Amino acid sequence: MNLVTIEHLTKSYTERLLFDDTSFSINEGEKIGLIGVNGTGKSTLLKIVAGLEEPDSGSVVRGRSLYIRYLSQIPEFAEGDTVLESVMRENADGSHYSSPDEMQATAKSMLNKLGIIEHDALTSTLSGGQRKRVALASVLMSTADLLILDEPITGLDPTAIQEFYAMLRRLNREDKVAILMVSHDLRNAVEEANKILHLQKRVLFYGPAHDYMNSQAAGHFFHEKEQGRCKPTAGCHTVKLHMHKEEKS
Repeated sequence: MNLVTIEHLTKSYTERLLFDDTSFSINEGEKIGLIGVNGTGKSTLLKIVAGLEEPDSGSVVRGRSLYIRYLSQIPEFAEGDTVLESVMRENADGSHYSSPDEMQATAKSMLNKLGIIEHDALTSTLSGGQRKRVALASVLMSTADLLILDEPITGLDPTAIQEFYAMLRRLNREDKVAILMVSHDLRNAVEEANKILHLQKRVLFYGPAHDYMNSQAAGHFFHEKEQGRCKPTAGCHTVKLHMHKEEKS
């Protein structure tokens, strides 16, 4: 079932073109990894899909009664809220829970899984990584049709990262939740996704993740990283090794 159809989007920031004539679709149960160098407008595209920004031109058609949860790069919280209050506030409709007590128990469990055990701490006292974990717990509390995640693993330790990916797999497999995610963790972005959207002014690639690594877009992208024209990452290094092994086999 189609959830969102994006057609011919164009967006500029001041006088700089972010992307042009960008088209793709998101279907039920898909996991899409959004890849591109810094400054290509990935975060802006996520906000447009989520309905938080408008494109300069083009259209975004969302399915009726589509329930979207969005996680920004820099979460914001209501002043004076504790960790638990913030998570509860973000899920205030309680539509997925039989009682407030059940919702609170789920919130505490989700926070604990992400390494936040001080539920009464004020969100204003948290580090950047801790704030991201609290926001992530809020997003994962309810079953959406589409999760839009902008750098969700920033600030997470390796154990929390693996638990997070496991939760995404369960949501995707059991509840058919679609996921659109930007991440600099390229190894996991490719391994966890079933589709890759590579954006650089326009869509360079949109298709199955297993086809992406042998595409011209992937070769160009990782060559640029190798030459130092964009910031290298551990994930980039791992994927490049994977590519070299494939070339030798």
